[in-house]
Amino acid sequence: MKILHLPVTEEEVRALRVGDAVYVSGDMVTGRDRVHERVVKEGKMPETDLTGGAVFHAGPIVARDGEEYKTLAIGPTTSMRMEAFEADFIERTGVRILIGKGGMGDRTAEACRKFGAVHLMFAGGAAVLAADKVTKTYGVEWADLGMPEAMWLLHMDEFGPLIVSVDTHGGNLFETNKRLFAERKQKALKKLAEEY
Repeated sequence: MKILHLPVTEEEVRALRVGDAVYVSGDMVTGRDRVHERVVKEGKMPETDLTGGAVFHAGPIVARDGEEYKTLAIGPTTSMRMEAFEADFIERTGVRILIGKGGMGDRTAEACRKFGAVHLMFAGGAAVLAADKVTKTYGVEWADLGMPEAMWLLHMDEFGPLIVSVDTHGGNLFETNKRLFAERKQKALKKLAEEY
């Protein structure tokens, strides 16, 4: 079990392998479709420096308590929704850790290999568990995008367990499994056809 402290170095990220279980501590941001579109399509950069940081594909529920914010729930979003933008997002922002539900495609995997980033999978349905790991909600950038789409600035304390699904060595857990299961399916279908 590894604990990563943000921001992380390229060496720390390149030491990870698909299937590793990790926890992440430190300041991170949320970012879903609209945050990625704003950076990649609109060419706007957030005020927060993401170099060596983490972006959590999530749409949190946040309450305001006077001048403070409190994250009540933060469920992961399906990361594949960001596939069209993620490679460019990694290159432009310098982010090294992507966190979300499910995996990501070949274009993101290639960017992870090239620029030194990883995708970490967090289980869906655990929004309250994730919120329990938020020790502070500092604020929000791009609030005009709405609560779930805005970029929330969070401090997480040993957030996880997270599983490395895309590493810097060409490993891509979900894509590999898709190919493996397709091969098994074809063999099973062929066997059934031969038997009947």
